[in-house]
Amino acid sequence: PMKTVSASEAKQKLAAVIDAAAREPVVIRRQKRDVAVVLSMREYERLVRLNVSEFQQFCDKVGSGAKTAGLTEEKLNELLADD
Repeated sequence: PMKTVSASEAKQKLAAVIDAAAREPVVIRRQKRDVAVVLSMREYERLVRLNVSEFQQFCDKVGSGAKTAGLTEEKLNELLADD
């Protein structure tokens, strides 16, 4: 399980939360609800790259399926035209 701290503890001990986040994500909880996660910049950048890569794979799959189904750029333009 991830380390969890209360919002007031995070506020009082921000430096410690940042240090802990360098090792693992830290969940901040307010009124018995998880409201935020603090994570290292390296982990954040890894997640952003992963999301971009997954989105590109999704777009490639959709494009391939559309091409297989016979959708051409000309047909797509017709579908998108404001007539």
